[in-house]
Amino acid sequence: MNAPSVLPPVTAPVVRLAADEARRLALRAQGLLGAVDRSGGVGGVLRRLGSVQLDTISVLARSHALVPYARLGAVGPSAVDEAYWSGDHAFEYWSHAACVLPMAEWPLFAFRRRAYRARAAQRGTAQSPARDKVLARLRAEGPLTATELGGAKNGGAWWDWSDTKIAVERALMTGDVVVSRRRGWKRVYDLPERAIPADLLHDDLDDAACLRRLVAQAGTALGVATVADLADYYRLTAAQVRSVVGDSGLVPVEVAGWGGDGPGRAWADPAALASETRGRHRTVLLSPFDSLVWDRRRTERVFGFTHRLEAYVPRPKRVYGYFVMPLLSGGRLLGRVDPAREGGTLVARHAAFEGGAAGAARSVPAMARALGEAARWVGCDTVRVERTTPAEALGPLVAELARAAG
Repeated sequence: MNAPSVLPPVTAPVVRLAADEARRLALRAQGLLGAVDRSGGVGGVLRRLGSVQLDTISVLARSHALVPYARLGAVGPSAVDEAYWSGDHAFEYWSHAACVLPMAEWPLFAFRRRAYRARAAQRGTAQSPARDKVLARLRAEGPLTATELGGAKNGGAWWDWSDTKIAVERALMTGDVVVSRRRGWKRVYDLPERAIPADLLHDDLDDAACLRRLVAQAGTALGVATVADLADYYRLTAAQVRSVVGDSGLVPVEVAGWGGDGPGRAWADPAALASETRGRHRTVLLSPFDSLVWDRRRTERVFGFTHRLEAYVPRPKRVYGYFVMPLLSGGRLLGRVDPAREGGTLVARHAAFEGGAAGAARSVPAMARALGEAARWVGCDTVRVERTTPAEALGPLVAELARAAG
């Protein structure tokens, strides 16, 4: 598909937004501003966001559980598993990264499945004995894990995949295999014709239709976004976004201080612009893979908050810690925590505040509240703080935690 390199001309008046208005639109779109909507549960959160990132790291909990927790409060593992891996509501695929997606989005990724098939055909990997064996066994025996298919690894490091694992993951990318269930943390592979509802099991949408609907969904989930923001949400290219954004239903806006395509040019969900952004703010620790903050450039632009995952940074070079969770309160990112669990104790190895000593003084109550709530959710009865930045915030934070507990 030949994509134009420039945005379509804008004929309607462009809405102008202050940076704070854009920030509130983003929070509300992500389900973090306004009354908590528990009616849809974890599945409702997934449908609203359109994509929830998966990651193997588990400190307080794995990221896919932290995302609904941030929006709903305490949610149990069974509710998370039912929403993601019951086989009825969601599937796993490459989206922003490895993600859980609402089942209704299966047709929208036809463009990506076609691209993977074309690439496999070019490389001569579309067919292989291992792939044929995997598909034959799934047809004959039903859903199977990689272990049941013959083993996921060759015996070396975690990336030392067996031929079977390579074959089944390639089949997942091309859509010949699907994952809509897990057992424990193991993917259960199945054939799409068994796992995807008949009315969704098709690749009928052309690339432009897929892209248009994904850009619209990204715009709804982000509230207001630049072309780069929209592209990052489902890992599209800027050219792909530009080729369809004018027909996506999103409307052009200008946000003070944003830059982008033109002076402050961005795109917004018109439904989001139709009502005032007021309501209750959550005070909570966010997963570093939460869709509110997974785009580091957007996070800095919207919140003035620089965030980097340091899990893969050598320990001596880490600034904040291994699995740093941003602190959201009052609609702003006020700091971050590197948490751990030791038995019944939640340990804040490092609690860092934005804004120096004055910022810390204002944010200590929010940090204590978020730590206490997280501790209760994961079954810890005490919280211990090892270090703070600035250092003088340690005493007030410990005292606030003690006051809240008492």
